[in-house]
Amino acid sequence: MKIVSPVDEPGGSGRGGSTFTGEVFTYVTMEYTDGAAVTNVCFTPGARTFWHSHENGQILLVLAGKGWTQSDGQSKQVIRAGDTVWVPAGELHWHGATNQSYMTHKAISLGNTAWSQAVSDADYQQDVS
Repeated sequence: MKIVSPVDEPGGSGRGGSTFTGEVFTYVTMEYTDGAAVTNVCFTPGARTFWHSHENGQILLVLAGKGWTQSDGQSKQVIRAGDTVWVPAGELHWHGATNQSYMTHKAISLGNTAWSQAVSDADYQQDVS
């Protein structure tokens, strides 16, 4: 068992790297341990991840704001504070804030992450189902 108290969180707060579009601030709450990583991510309006997948899936706990998520071949969906999103292993997807709202989520990533291309503006702007 491992308990990570807020005073012991590894941190690393700052802007996201080359796997995001727009301004994104990440804060590692648990470094990669036994195949899992936990990170708080705050997306400014219009910010989003690149397309990506996770070896063993991903759980998103939406903490604040309003966002969008989409799996490859499916329609974009709205996610809001209080929502929990399960992304199965290997499913190509993206997530981020809407163009009008910020969004913060806790991402629990299981296994390695495989990053792909940026989400096009056309995909990002498409209507929500």
